[in-house]
This record gives sequence, structure tokens and C-alpha cells, in this order.
Amino acid sequence: MNSAGLHTSNLTSLPLHYRGKVRDIYKIDEQHWLIIASDRVSAFDVILPNVIPGKGKLLTQLALFWFDHMADVVPNHLSDLSLQELLPNQDDYAQAEGRSMIVKTLKPLPVEAVVRGYLIGSGWKDYQSSGAVCGITLPGGLQQADKLPQVLFTPSTKAALGDHDENISFDQVIESVGKPMAEQIKAVSMELYNKAACFAAKRGIIIADTKFEFGLNEAGELTLMDEILTPDSSRFWEASTWQPGSSPASFDKQYVRDYLETLTWDKTEPGPELPETVIDGSRARYQEAIDRLTSA
Repeated sequence: MNSAGLHTSNLTSLPLHYRGKVRDIYKIDEQHWLIIASDRVSAFDVILPNVIPGKGKLLTQLALFWFDHMADVVPNHLSDLSLQELLPNQDDYAQAEGRSMIVKTLKPLPVEAVVRGYLIGSGWKDYQSSGAVCGITLPGGLQQADKLPQVLFTPSTKAALGDHDENISFDQVIESVGKPMAEQIKAVSMELYNKAACFAAKRGIIIADTKFEFGLNEAGELTLMDEILTPDSSRFWEASTWQPGSSPASFDKQYVRDYLETLTWDKTEPGPELPETVIDGSRARYQEAIDRLTSA
């Protein structure tokens, strides 16, 4: 690790359990993991060669803020174990400090709980071709980035590394986890989104859409996991300049996606290099969103 950012962690104190698109997961014991948010960038499900220095720390700061803010809605996977006691090796501690979460192991549920409040991204493309979003019919005449008539729950599969998530129906969620759990996932996801959207709106930020991941704890209770309501899992827009009919100015990795869309790249490995202007611009947007959301 250096001032150029952390691309890949390499702890000696704990065994690596899994390396994802952005996060590295280490096994502490049978009940706990250490999750380190690297500065890697994933776009269109491809890991790019560059990092955005400090991104992992910013995302962790915001995720921890939201976990605390949403504690009255649903339990989460955070543990109260001490990082300093867990990683006495100074190099290991330096890699993890400020960008890690010590979490309880859960039985993950095979659903990405996607919630949409605005018509954008794949939802907009779906609407243009079918008049619906993920099979949910909408009124005609809506524009790109319009606020939806009602908030939509549009679940998807949880894809393996390198694969793409696929939209699924609510009936498919029921088939996967059972009706009571499917209804609980939907209700909790909608409550989380609505509470966060209201909070962010007071700070001049629109949360256009987001996704949540859940698991079951030892008692079989629905538990929030992974990261929540960060620029990597959500679309954050500048409310003061939002206007239906165009893609709004964003605080999330849409800034990176928009640059990549200008390239003749087929969205498969290997990903293209990002210029410094895009890296710096993206990090500045992350920082501004987090400052606005977490300031008193």
C-alpha cells in the first residue's frame, strides 16, 4: 500500500477467504470475517486496472454511517471485535485501517435487493423497449431520469465474479427463499430506501436507486450485509441540477461509466486504463457526497 492507493491487500495474519471485485475477505474464525475495501474500480462487472486512491476508506466510512443510521430498521453484520487486537502486525494493520469492517458470518441469500425511485440505467433501457421495468408496467410518456410513480423493488441474481447480475421476478425470489422471507426482504429494502432517500434529499442529494444484500444469522433472522448506500451500490444525483430528459450529474461511479461509454470497448476483460482526470474527478465526487451526507 502507498499513496497511489490499495489495489490488492495481502495480509499475513489471516487467511484470505475470497477476493471480490472491490473487497478482500479474510477469515478470522468460524463466526467472523474481516472485509477490506480496496481502491479497485469495477464497472460493467469488469475490474479496471486503475485504482481511485482512498476510495475504499470513503466507502467504508459511508457504509458504517448508514449501518448505524439504519440500525432500528434491520440488524446488520457488524461485530465489535477490535481491529488492533486482531492485526498486531503493523503492515497488516496499515492495510486495513480505515477501510475495513469486522463482521459476523451469515448464510447469504441469493438475491440482490434492488430498489428504484427514478427511471435510469437498465430500467430506462427496459422502459424504452417494453414500457415496463423488470416486468412492471409503467405509464407511457416517462422521460429518462423521471421520478417513478412509485418506488419499485426489482430484484436480481447475485452473479459470480466476472458474470453479470440478471433481473428476476418477485415470484422467482419466492421460489428461491420462500414467500415469508421474500416479502420481508422486499419490505425491509423499501423501508431502507425510503428512509435514506428522505435523509439525503434534505442534503441536496437524490438517491435514484440502490441495492442491498442480506443473509441469515444463526437465529435465522434477516440481517443486512455487504455495503449499503454507497456510491458503488447506488446512484447519487445532485438535486439542484436534476432535470428529467437527460442523465443527471452524479456523485457515484456513473462518472466512470460515462467515460467508458465513450470508448470502443466491448465491456469484457481486460478493462481500459482510466485517465488521471477521470480518477481525480471521480474521487472528488465521492468525497463531496460523503461530506454532505455525514456532516452534522
